[in-house]
Amino acid sequence: MSVLYGAGVRMYQFADLREQLSNYLTQEQVAEISRAYFFAADAHQGQHRSSGEPYISHPIEVARILANMHMDHQSIMAAILHDVIEDTHLDKNAIAEQFGDEIAELVDGVSKLALIKFESRAEAQAGNLRKMMLAMAKDIRVIIIKLADRLHNMRTLEALSPEKCRRIARETLEIYAPIANRLGMNNFRVEFEDIGFSYLYPVRYRVLKEAVRKARGNRREIIHALESNLKTRLEQETVYPFVIMGREKHLYSLYKKMQKKDLSLSEIMDVYAIRVLVDKVDTCYRALGVIHNLYKPVHGRFKDYIAIPKANGYQSLHTTVLGPFGIPVEVQIRTEEMDRMAENGIAAHWLYKSSNGSISDAETRAREWLKGILEIQKNTGNSLEFIEHVKIDLYPDEVYVFTPNGDILSLPGGATAVDFAYAVHTDVGNACIAAKIDRRLVPLSTRLTSGQTVEIIIAEGAHPNPGWLSFVVTGKARSNIRHWLKTQQQSEARNLGRRLIERALATLSKNLKDIPERHVSKLLIELKLESFDRLCEEVGLGNQIAPLIARRLATESTAEEASSSLLLSYPLAIRGTEGMVLSFAKCCRPIPGDPIVGFLSAGRGIVVHREICKNVTEMQQTPEKYIFVQWADTVEGEFPVELRIDVLNRRGVLATLANVLSECDANIENVHIDERDSRHNTLVFLVQIKNRAHLAKVFRRLRSIDIITRVVRVK
Repeated sequence: MSVLYGAGVRMYQFADLREQLSNYLTQEQVAEISRAYFFAADAHQGQHRSSGEPYISHPIEVARILANMHMDHQSIMAAILHDVIEDTHLDKNAIAEQFGDEIAELVDGVSKLALIKFESRAEAQAGNLRKMMLAMAKDIRVIIIKLADRLHNMRTLEALSPEKCRRIARETLEIYAPIANRLGMNNFRVEFEDIGFSYLYPVRYRVLKEAVRKARGNRREIIHALESNLKTRLEQETVYPFVIMGREKHLYSLYKKMQKKDLSLSEIMDVYAIRVLVDKVDTCYRALGVIHNLYKPVHGRFKDYIAIPKANGYQSLHTTVLGPFGIPVEVQIRTEEMDRMAENGIAAHWLYKSSNGSISDAETRAREWLKGILEIQKNTGNSLEFIEHVKIDLYPDEVYVFTPNGDILSLPGGATAVDFAYAVHTDVGNACIAAKIDRRLVPLSTRLTSGQTVEIIIAEGAHPNPGWLSFVVTGKARSNIRHWLKTQQQSEARNLGRRLIERALATLSKNLKDIPERHVSKLLIELKLESFDRLCEEVGLGNQIAPLIARRLATESTAEEASSSLLLSYPLAIRGTEGMVLSFAKCCRPIPGDPIVGFLSAGRGIVVHREICKNVTEMQQTPEKYIFVQWADTVEGEFPVELRIDVLNRRGVLATLANVLSECDANIENVHIDERDSRHNTLVFLVQIKNRAHLAKVFRRLRSIDIITRVVRVK
């Protein structure tokens, strides 16, 4: 009986949906949707939601949300089928056979990565979101279907456990609401935020909701007076047609504003809001003039989003005026078309299709954003890193700046000159060396503000600086810098690894040319590496031991056999140009001329220590990671050394020492002062030294100063 009842409810739900669809789709398209419904209903037969309802009721409701937006019949079909791959025995091929490749791709894009095992829930969520974002970059309808799916799930959260509700609410507030906002779909965003707020912070939600309800009664009279005064003045100035409406902030935006500005609810509720809708852009500016003549505008609170739309395509004039009794009033002025776009964003492409089929501004901007998402994807490794970069782009408080040619670029709040450079083009970002703001030379870390003109200076051969990661804010800049650093490290690791293998083979009187191809292939298969270059990288990063690899290449021996006859290689010459895969230990700070040893560290490559370093004894307990190294005949660069200097406590002693070190061409990186007693101080300098001869020169010069009682090198 219950099965029959469930089937009856499902058919009733679908009959209602079919009637709605017939208002804007052809009979053939509605027939195709009906076929998808029966296919999905059969696949989900016997499945129920946590609420006890038949499972097919969820896809029907998702399709209904899309039907309200007049989405095309393929999107409706994909919505009805969207859980078939994930929750039934059918796969993508089965859907493609029945409904074609386009529908199958849409359904697959919305489906989770259910068959892949992830190490953690966070990684699984990131993997799912990454797949969805890449699918939507190919077809924007994927994300609209996914947002509708999430919206119905949020509307029916009450059937789940409180812990699961909080997890889903948090994910919705962090990811799906910002995506809806980025696509200009304000209706979705508001509902996501208010439902998510009610489940994530239920007590705060109830308290705020009750406080707003009580305050609302006191506001009606003032709002009515505002509307009446505006209506009278606009009619007097023959600004028509127009519509005036009071506007209420939704609960989550009130909550965020209270948090961000540290304001009480009474202070937030003291700000009233009015929206004025007119027929065309010219009338927007006329209405603005009328309102500014009626009420005094607040300085610095006017924004023209019509001339310079937001990143999601939003257009409107925003101003704040002092209304009756000196009460601040936020006024938005826009055309009816802008209002529809503000509420529906990219979905307005389907809801209000123009007769000529032109692409809306919101869709153009959405596609530009998705193009950037694809570029971020190319330059990121794992899903967690990808989502980290995407999240950055989902929370923009925009600044609008100009290129030297007068083009406008929108960037997130806090963006720097480097972010601007990468927004212009990846190659510009990678090669930038300086920036000019309004024709004045500024550091690359300078934060941008709206209205500035920014010019980037580039140089051939320049490359990203790792320090940029500490101040860039856009996902595109961050992912490109990390990609370059990763590529650079791989290149340096490959070169170092090849040198280590060649050095180790030399002890066996072999070289790489002597190694048979079958030996290389067998070793790569055993280590599950795709190429010899990858093997060199693993050696250079310290993940594989060069002497063991050399033994296995030379003799085709196993790992155990190679370990049992570990060879000692000739010393590796350190040139100082090895880059990120060779580092110098901070515990002893070796410099050219010091007797040194190397130690392989996984992921870091070779770490060089002085022979007298106390940590070397401990490292010698793992001989397979011990590398014989020596300084090359010519070494490039400067190396940090710590000097402990005991001095008499005299005025100007620090300046004296700084001058002496500067005369000796020893750049000071850091200085620490330790007061011993009233007569003596100890200063610890971190200075850049070229070699032991240079250090000896510094020592001689320092010891010639009478206020210095002792100079030692910190070991």
